[in-house]
Amino acid sequence: MGDSVIDLRSDTLSLPTDEMLRSIQDAKLGDDSRDGDPTVRELEALTAEMLGQEAAMLTVSGTMSNLIAMRTHTEPGGAAVVEQSAHLYGLEFGGIAAACGLLVLPVPGRLGAMQPEPLRVATQRAGTGFPARGLVCLENTHNTAGGTVISPQHMDLCCEIAHAHHLPVHLDGARIFNAAVALHADARVLTRSVDSVSMCLSKGLSAPVGSLLAGSRSFIDKARKVRRAFGGAMRQAGIIAAPGLVALRTMIGRLAEDHENARMLAHSLALVPGLAINLESVQTDIVNVDVKGLGIDAATFARYLDARGVRGLPGMETMLRFVTYRGITRSDVERAATTIHELVCEKPWESEAKAPLNSGLTASKAI
Repeated sequence: MGDSVIDLRSDTLSLPTDEMLRSIQDAKLGDDSRDGDPTVRELEALTAEMLGQEAAMLTVSGTMSNLIAMRTHTEPGGAAVVEQSAHLYGLEFGGIAAACGLLVLPVPGRLGAMQPEPLRVATQRAGTGFPARGLVCLENTHNTAGGTVISPQHMDLCCEIAHAHHLPVHLDGARIFNAAVALHADARVLTRSVDSVSMCLSKGLSAPVGSLLAGSRSFIDKARKVRRAFGGAMRQAGIIAAPGLVALRTMIGRLAEDHENARMLAHSLALVPGLAINLESVQTDIVNVDVKGLGIDAATFARYLDARGVRGLPGMETMLRFVTYRGITRSDVERAATTIHELVCEKPWESEAKAPLNSGLTASKAI
C-alpha cells in the first residue's frame, strides 16, 4: 500500500482483482428471481460442491444468509443455542430476535469452541423447553475469538449433541475457507455434519459483494421463499456471481499469505510493552490486541494510531482488532508494527491529557 494509510480494520476492505472486474462485463445474465441467472446458477452449483451440500443460494451478505438460515430452520418462539460471543448473536444488530423471533441461549466457549457439557444442557432445554423449533449455531472461523479455527472433530461433536435433541445446526462459515487453509484440509470436513452453512465472498476472497447459503435441496428451496420475504430476491445477479466464481477458483490458496502476515504482526506486537496478545488465538487473519496495559481504551488508541496512518478496529473497552488481507503486503505489516511500537513508546495521550486539564483549571479561575 506504499505510503498510503494501512487499513487493517477488516478483510472486507479487500478489493476485487482485475480478472473479477473483467468477469462482470463478460457475465451471462438472466433474471435470478424468475427463470434464473446462468452465472448465479454456476456459482451456486460450485459452492454447493465445495461445501459438500446439495444446493446453495446467493444472498447479498453474510448477515442475510445467517438470518435466512435461522428463519428457515426454526419457528418464532424457538431458541437459538450459540457460543456466547458469536457474531450472529452480538454483531448482527438483533436480527436473530427481530427477524427470526428466537430467544438466545448463549453457551460458554474456549477460543470460540462451545464447551460440550454446557452445550448439552442448552440443547436439551432448547429441544424440550420451548413450544417452537430451535437450532444450534456454530461459527468457523470464530471472529470475536480472534479468527480461531474450530476443529472438524469438535464440529462433529457439537452436531452430534444438537441432533440428539432434534435440533438442526447452522454454521456461520463467513471465513470457512480461512479455516480450511489453516487446517490444510478440504472445507467439506468442516461442513460434513451441519445442516446448513453460510460463507462470504467479500472478505479474504476479495470479491466485491455476496454471500452464499448452502444445505439440502429441500432446505434451499424453502430458503428461497424466505429470501424473497426478506427482500433479497435479485434480478441480473450474475454481475455479483461472476467475480464470486473467480474468487472461489483463484483466491482460496493465497489466504495462507494473509495468515502468515497476521502471525508476523502478532509476534511483533507481542514484544511491545503494554500490549497483550493471546498468540494461541492467532490462527488465521485476525489479530486481537488488548491495550489495557497502556491505561487507555481501544477507541483512544485507534484514534492516535489513525493519525499516524494505520487503522485498527476498536471493539469493546480495550480490545483492538487488526485483519490482514489481499493488498496488505509484508512491508505494510512491518510498517504497521513499527508505527504501533513508536506510538506506544511516545504515549502522546499522557502529555496531551495534562494540557486540557491545566487549561481548564486556568479558565475556571478566570471566570
